[in-house]
Amino acid sequence: MRASRLLSILMLLQTRGRMTAPALAAEAEVSIRTIYRDIDQLSAAGVPVYAERGRDGGFALLDGWRTRLTGLTAPEAQALFLAGLPGPATELGLGDVMQAAQLKLLAALPAEWQADVRRVSSRFHLDPAGWFNAPTPVNHLPAIAEAVWTDRRIRVRYESWKDVRDREVEPLGLVLKAGNWYLAALSEGKLRTFRLSSIQKLTVLETGFKRPPDFNLAQYWVQSAQRFEAGIYRDSAVLRVSPQGLKHLQRMPPAIAEAATRTAEAPDAQGWVRVVIPIESVEYAAHDLLRLRAEAEVLAPPALRERLADTAQRLAALYAAPSPVAKTSPPRRATAARSRART
Repeated sequence: MRASRLLSILMLLQTRGRMTAPALAAEAEVSIRTIYRDIDQLSAAGVPVYAERGRDGGFALLDGWRTRLTGLTAPEAQALFLAGLPGPATELGLGDVMQAAQLKLLAALPAEWQADVRRVSSRFHLDPAGWFNAPTPVNHLPAIAEAVWTDRRIRVRYESWKDVRDREVEPLGLVLKAGNWYLAALSEGKLRTFRLSSIQKLTVLETGFKRPPDFNLAQYWVQSAQRFEAGIYRDSAVLRVSPQGLKHLQRMPPAIAEAATRTAEAPDAQGWVRVVIPIESVEYAAHDLLRLRAEAEVLAPPALRERLADTAQRLAALYAAPSPVAKTSPPRRATAARSRART
């Protein structure tokens, strides 16, 4: 325990510079008396740590002295290499930088850990894009990332579902979600989320901005995502679904899956159950529920039931007549048989 604390104090002094005894005690969660004993122990071990008295005093390391110790445990080092996603880093323009950082970290690790850390990238790969979806290419990502890092305003031409508008925004952070990049930014005094693939034009301005001191990107994203998912479903639908249909519903977005499970009533004689799910609109719900085929029946609202019934009737009429291709092309099996006969 003490060795770990000594290493933590050493890392704090190396990364933060001069620190007072109370500040070190707060970080290590020990008493100030314990910190004085630990400093003496470091000094006895040959670490050039010295104390400066006065108002701006504290403990510090000798200028220019660095330790190659990282303070990492073996699992921590492996986690860092696993977290270095090559895809997102390359998209941000940091692929080479990430590789260089990993090489430096690797060189600083004990020899017995290096082989284990090298195996991480060869045995684990993280793919943030969903199935049947490729990451959306984003031409402006490196420039936006630089603006986020340097606190510089940007002007964008943005295409939303309503219209195309020119906006001047203060970029606060970037988020990668299911293969798509999003920008959290202040626009007209309000926090907004912009999908980078919808940015048609970008200009990085020379003017800077002051970041809100209380802004937390991770917290904002969680709350924003929850508001979006809660707000997008404005109505509900009552369905009667088969056991297979219920399984299909439980593979849909979380709000639908949770509602289907929570509202499922006792099965009838055929094993079908009645459920209530949230829907965005009749149009979108009809599109999504067609994937359930004949494993679900819409009971309400009437407009959704009528939309699906109309679609089913049009599909039935479309497939009632024989296919024109079938009339002119021989069946594959017969064609294959004649081909074998010729050979």
